[in-house]
Amino acid sequence: MRSLAAWCHDRHRLVIGIWIAAVLLAAGGAGASGGGFVDNFSLPGSESQKAVDLLKDKFPQAAGDSSQIVFKAESGTLADPAKQKRIGEVVKEISALPSVAAVVPPDAKTGSVSRDGTIGFATLAFEAQASDLEKKDVETVIETAEAAAGNGLDVNLGGFAIKFAQQQEQSATELIGIVVAIIVLVLVLGSLAAMAMPLIVAISALAVAMSLVFASSAVFDIASFAPSLAVMIALGVGIDYALLVINRFRGERTRGSDIREATLTAMDSAGRTVLFAGTTVVIALLGMLLLGLSFLNGPAIASALAVALTMFGSLTLLPALLGSRMGRRVKLGSTVDAEDRKRPFGRWAHAVQRRPHVVAIASIALLLVVASPILGMRLGSSDSGSDAKGSTTRVAYDQLAEGFGAGFNGPLLLVAQLEKPGDTDALAQLRTAVEGTKNVAAVAQPVLNGAKDTATLTAFPSSKPQDEATDDLLSTLRDDVIPGVEKSAGMQVSVGGSTATTADFSDKLAEKLPLFIAVVVGLSLLLLIIVFRSFVIPLKAAAMNLLSVGASLGVITFVFQDGHLASLIGVDSTGPIESFFPVFLFSVVFGLSMDYEVFLVSRMHEEWEKHGDATAAVRRGLALTGKVIMAAAIIMISVFASFMLGGDRTIKLFGLGLASAILFDAFVIRLALVPALMFLFGKWSWWMPSGLERRLPRLSVEGPSETAASGTTA
Repeated sequence: MRSLAAWCHDRHRLVIGIWIAAVLLAAGGAGASGGGFVDNFSLPGSESQKAVDLLKDKFPQAAGDSSQIVFKAESGTLADPAKQKRIGEVVKEISALPSVAAVVPPDAKTGSVSRDGTIGFATLAFEAQASDLEKKDVETVIETAEAAAGNGLDVNLGGFAIKFAQQQEQSATELIGIVVAIIVLVLVLGSLAAMAMPLIVAISALAVAMSLVFASSAVFDIASFAPSLAVMIALGVGIDYALLVINRFRGERTRGSDIREATLTAMDSAGRTVLFAGTTVVIALLGMLLLGLSFLNGPAIASALAVALTMFGSLTLLPALLGSRMGRRVKLGSTVDAEDRKRPFGRWAHAVQRRPHVVAIASIALLLVVASPILGMRLGSSDSGSDAKGSTTRVAYDQLAEGFGAGFNGPLLLVAQLEKPGDTDALAQLRTAVEGTKNVAAVAQPVLNGAKDTATLTAFPSSKPQDEATDDLLSTLRDDVIPGVEKSAGMQVSVGGSTATTADFSDKLAEKLPLFIAVVVGLSLLLLIIVFRSFVIPLKAAAMNLLSVGASLGVITFVFQDGHLASLIGVDSTGPIESFFPVFLFSVVFGLSMDYEVFLVSRMHEEWEKHGDATAAVRRGLALTGKVIMAAAIIMISVFASFMLGGDRTIKLFGLGLASAILFDAFVIRLALVPALMFLFGKWSWWMPSGLERRLPRLSVEGPSETAASGTTA
């Protein structure tokens, strides 16, 4: 690390030039790639995917996304001649547009007009699934339909293809987080030059990372929320990593080191911490690849790439900036002893030491109370009823529910493969059995393909797509109703549709979750055992990280599912928590929590190896790092919270989830609970069997000088 820092410092013009070139080249490559982001919910081996594959093979005209054009008469009914003419014209016009397979106009005889005649819908069949459609083609459909509105006729569109095409671009709300970061950096570091360097490093690394992510989207599928999530995480950790290094640099300068020596020492201590902390975040993010779900692979890779590049920027670009004129303008640190009781964290460290039992019990009780709502958490997928008010998909959802019932927005698609072509008796038996199932509002007439060996039936639940009753209905049909019909009628039936896909996605996650958690936690524990030569600290770190995740999920459930305080962040409709969210939150929070654990405990470990006094090591480590951890947490919370101001519900979820996780992790766990427990554990915090200690490889976070010192102390 020292050699790398020396090379970057001494050749700072070259290193800065390389980074500028990298930003420009990556941006050029992204612009030429023509990539785009798609939400691909492909689930190989699931029943819903089997239904999709069967339709593509046997019934291609029904294999594409099915959306709706919803017409509502603001006065009179849809049967009025003027309205009928306008509906006919728009249906004909949309039928001729690219990517559109067919449009079936509303017809009271087929049940696509409400009983009072005021609401009707045209079935819009696209040529492909929503994730495979050209966004501009869908946007043309939306513009054409909405142009027909007026003069007493309201026109809106619903369906996944429409929803994906209408997804709001993330606004520049992250600038609010950056403004807060600037204020905190100036207060902590004391100069504009020191404040500017973390921002330069983070933004440069993000520019390269996001350009590479956009370019790679031309090769494989990356979910639409992946770039915003990657920016959110990398911006926070990038500023924090640089802050940690610069804070150590200022301390070395205060002790009399020149700029070069201070840079090398800072990189050889804080730089190692950054490398280790960043690696744990990358490991946690890439652990999601073990789930085998293509929908999560893109966000995992994008976020891991962004974090890796911000970490690399802190280890290369930052020492180069310190070697430039900016390094000479960094204000020196304070000469007052960090343990001085006149300093806030000096007083706090002594206060925790006096009453560690009280601090530990109060902290754990608070975290358990905050986490308690997860006992009622329900996983699923929010439907269009959770979309922003006034959006075309939300209005269409509400109008369909008004005219035809709540379950009409989430039908179940039954795909039946017949043993005897044209076996209408078997289809009638299937329809009768499904119609007689509890919570089924209606079942449409079966539709046969050209060869008459495959048919589709659409079943409409009585409950909303995101209701638990709809999930129960899906299980009842698959496990109890359909198997009996298959056996007696001689057919193979698969239940698909968006609601079924969401349920299968949740089941796949639950199946792979134990492996994912075991790998992420296991690798992190192994690294901590090697670095800190202790069993107690890694086990404590894992438990504390799980408390962080639990508290964050409790806040999310309290707001997004239970609806408390939801209006404060622009959420006007409650629903289940997205099924992929806990997995993603676990990986991100586990990695970020490990950052603060390493920041804090590595300094305690440094003091322990120097002096061999466990109590003094904890007290001094907390006093030395408390201010930096607090500042880093405020910056990260501000960046994450700023993303809640956008319009996308998924990004709001991540913004609140990550902000609350860092809030509790930094201020409750790292600055209160961890030091309290380590005061209670005393020297046992650093215990490890001597035989195992000798056999483990030595990885030093503090630097080689401290490693050597540990041998002398021993």
